[in-house]
Amino acid sequence: MNTPLPTPVFARKNVAYACATLCCLLWGSSYPAIKSGYELFQIATDDIPSKVVFAGYRFLFAGLLLLLFALAQRKPIARLSPRQFGQLSLLGLTQTTIQYIFFYVGLAFTTGVKGSIMNATGTFFSVLLAHFIYHNDKLSYNKTLGCILGFAGVMLVNFSSGLQDFSFVWHGDGFVVLAAFILSAATLYGKRISQTVDPTVMTGWQLAIGGAVLLAGGYATGGTLELHSFSALAILGYLTLLSSVAFALWSVLLKVNRVSMIAPFNFVVPVAGTLLSALFLGENILEIKYAVALVLVCSGIWWVNKRSA
Repeated sequence: MNTPLPTPVFARKNVAYACATLCCLLWGSSYPAIKSGYELFQIATDDIPSKVVFAGYRFLFAGLLLLLFALAQRKPIARLSPRQFGQLSLLGLTQTTIQYIFFYVGLAFTTGVKGSIMNATGTFFSVLLAHFIYHNDKLSYNKTLGCILGFAGVMLVNFSSGLQDFSFVWHGDGFVVLAAFILSAATLYGKRISQTVDPTVMTGWQLAIGGAVLLAGGYATGGTLELHSFSALAILGYLTLLSSVAFALWSVLLKVNRVSMIAPFNFVVPVAGTLLSALFLGENILEIKYAVALVLVCSGIWWVNKRSA
């Protein structure tokens, strides 16, 4: 008689749900942190190269931190085949470099509240892409309804208070949505890589490679980053830490769970981003459209994760 293998700890529902929520709380806090970082480092709104340098340091340090952590656990961080290193380089260029160029630039031209809700489109992109990639993760009535509700919420935040004028800034809101799509596609690619490369090692390399490319590109185009206060250093340190923890943990969760089970927890990101942006940036969240949009987004993700009867 064969003894069934124990369920991996991160595949246990309660653990997976708690860890997914923690990741999304951390990501939600990045919205006010990034915008505060622009102010503390005195980066002008139109100074895109310096924003790229800022992002480069954040992810390079986060990647190196994860690789040191993997070394401390005696995991082989350099035992990679040329094919695996090529995969990690591609993952770093898409999930970190390209995605965050769009994200950082887009966030500079929209509010933290609006940006956090717009970025929730990533949840629905993940569900839709998983339908075409994984045979056990197909679209259902619940998932389709959830996607419709979620996109309705995202559309709502782009209307004026009177719901008559549609306001969508391509290099602001559009870039945030595009970043969400790129992240969703890259995350699914990372799930496949994590089957042969340890998730911590994979995340460390992709963040370090992507961050190094951002840093080089930012400086090559005239970007600078000057430390003006301890607060600026603290913000950079916080963003570094949240990136290393959240991305590594998310990679582990996706390795041992279905995409459609974990992705819906991204509803915490717009909620946390909205509340924290209001708390730390003084942004207005009292408009009724934000409340309705958050309800639609959260309802959509609930439907996506709801089991069919």
